[in-house]
Amino acid sequence: MARTTRPGNRDIAAAPDVRCRARPPLGRSDLHPCFGRTPVSTSPPTGAAIPAESGAATGRLDGASPVRIFSVLAVIVLFTEVAPLQYTMISAALRQIAPAFPTVGANLNWAIIIFGLIGAAASPLIGKMSDIWGKKRMFLVCGMLFMAGCAICAVTGSWTWFLIGRGLQAMAIATAVIAYGLIRDLLPRRYVPIGIGVASTGLGFSALLAPIAGGWMVENFSWRAIFWFLFGYTAVLFPLVMAVVPESRLRVRERLDVVGAVLLAGGAGLVLLYLDKGQDWGWGRPSAWGWAVAGLALVVLFVVIESRSRQPIMDLRLLFAPRVSMVLFVALFASFAIGFQNYAMGYMTQSPDAATLKSTIVQSTLQSVQQKTGQPLPASAVQVALDPGYSYGNGFSLLEYAWHIAIWNAVLGMVFGALAGIWARRSGPRRPLLLAAAVMAACGVTYAFLPHTWVVFTLVSAAFGIGFGAYYAATPNLIIEAVPQEQQGVSAGMLGIMQSMGVAIGLAVATAFLNANPVKASVSVGGRPPVVQEIPQVFADRGYEIGFLFAAGASLIALIGALVMRHGRAPATGGTAH
Repeated sequence: MARTTRPGNRDIAAAPDVRCRARPPLGRSDLHPCFGRTPVSTSPPTGAAIPAESGAATGRLDGASPVRIFSVLAVIVLFTEVAPLQYTMISAALRQIAPAFPTVGANLNWAIIIFGLIGAAASPLIGKMSDIWGKKRMFLVCGMLFMAGCAICAVTGSWTWFLIGRGLQAMAIATAVIAYGLIRDLLPRRYVPIGIGVASTGLGFSALLAPIAGGWMVENFSWRAIFWFLFGYTAVLFPLVMAVVPESRLRVRERLDVVGAVLLAGGAGLVLLYLDKGQDWGWGRPSAWGWAVAGLALVVLFVVIESRSRQPIMDLRLLFAPRVSMVLFVALFASFAIGFQNYAMGYMTQSPDAATLKSTIVQSTLQSVQQKTGQPLPASAVQVALDPGYSYGNGFSLLEYAWHIAIWNAVLGMVFGALAGIWARRSGPRRPLLLAAAVMAACGVTYAFLPHTWVVFTLVSAAFGIGFGAYYAATPNLIIEAVPQEQQGVSAGMLGIMQSMGVAIGLAVATAFLNANPVKASVSVGGRPPVVQEIPQVFADRGYEIGFLFAAGASLIALIGALVMRHGRAPATGGTAH
């Protein structure tokens, strides 16, 4: 039985063997296996890749019991939840981590930045490796690298080694990319859209456990306990993955395009680095935008080289086809709102209220006057006014923020992620995406104009969770419906890059709005002319309001993109078209 090859020397995933009469124009939506034309049937191939419709060929659990199917899904999802779990916990612990590295200063934020940079840049590469060498195998490799990173961070006193550990932990981001492929290959087709929805928003472990457990460990133990907890969490799940989750039999028989992988990962990493640090470096400085220029140059070089490669890391005709490129476009803009929502809610509610802020300034001023004059003053002698408006601030601890705000956002996101998966199976993933973009836009406007109280934040944040869950269920389902199985890993990796870039751009622009609107204190001592001073790291209402409106505008662009999108209007099939 003869083997059939596609352009680029890749084996065709088809049964029976099919060959195309003509090459399609760029941008056709019916790209696989023969781009919508009438195929010419030949004898079935021997040693060909995987028949797209054959569950036996991928290891699909078509005859398994519901208990078996959902056990596999639960273990996959719990393993992928380590990435959001660690993010919430490590972010909460930054202030406690700082004394262990006293010379680092403001660069302490690299503990978070490096995780996102390396994870986003490596995801397409690891996704492609999972397509070639096996998804479960790479799933476990990512878990081993994450555990190694946890152990290094838990014991080291060196900042360099700490960042190396965080870089190894970043491989956890790629587990979500691999999980989408495992779910597509293993679950019966009717369960795939639902499974993707659940995988995208989790089973509640990261949503419920991370804010509460993270806050508790930070307040009661050393910050190193968090890394040991994450190590133990992964160590418990590791044998469960080995025992419960079967390996997908789907393989792409080709060599890894190392040059393309390096160019893509390097280009994405440099652009993301500029977006993350541009505010600190200065957006217009050559030493700053040089990183972005270099990154874009690598991306352009990637496109040029991959378009001529016989075995590219990803079929560029597929990447630029509307059914893929439109999803990436919508993901970029929708992620603006997701990034700013999470940042703003945590920062605003954990900031002190206006009365506490004024009291702190009064006490600081009294101490300063006494040190200079040696004479104490009554508190009534100091008058403080805040300008411009500052109406938010609850002084929440991390635990209080978790109970009042984060938990409701997370729970509704988890519930609507699963419901959106069911909806996608019945009506297509485009409709949940429309709902997500509309909800995000409405929440941005509401945040901007309603009073900045924690009650309003709780209600709006809970509503945002509906959009959040629907979005993360819709986008990977759209990708699954758009690409053939052998491109699943790298396509999901590209989706991850666009989402990371969207979060980075959204935060960078919103941070610029905040820095342009600081809160200033007008301080008058003993009736003397007031002295105006800027309060560091405290921002006026207007800065947040502009940021929320910016996020709403980005969500509106995503909504327009979803409205014109032709892909995703039919019920999700779990990828049966490919």
